[in-house]
Amino acid sequence: MKQIFHQIVSSLMALLVLASTVSWTVDKHICMGKVMDISLFAHADDCGMDMEMEKSCCDDETFTLQGQHDLKISFENFDLDQQVFLVSFVQTYFQLFEIDSQEPVTFGEYNPPPLIRDVQVLDQTFLI
Repeated sequence: MKQIFHQIVSSLMALLVLASTVSWTVDKHICMGKVMDISLFAHADDCGMDMEMEKSCCDDETFTLQGQHDLKISFENFDLDQQVFLVSFVQTYFQLFEIDSQEPVTFGEYNPPPLIRDVQVLDQTFLI
């Protein structure tokens, strides 16, 4: 269930990015106050009436929604504080997953006390 939900959300986000980056042009042909044809990305078909007269009953309306064309963010567009934060964040993130090659020796210089008698053997209980 979680995997299906994840796929649906990722597909919707991809469609959202696609819809926000594409420029949308809507063209409408209006004849006598009624919308006769609507077209996306192309010119709307006319109703067949002559539009070359001085007083025409037909009208064409076009509006365009501009998409984003500056999606590429360069490192130079950041100010100095943002650059310092980004570099320090990346460096600390990669150091977080660094694996030490050897374990630290914590008791390397410690000498254990001398063993007078073997306490573990004296306190053991044996079942026969």
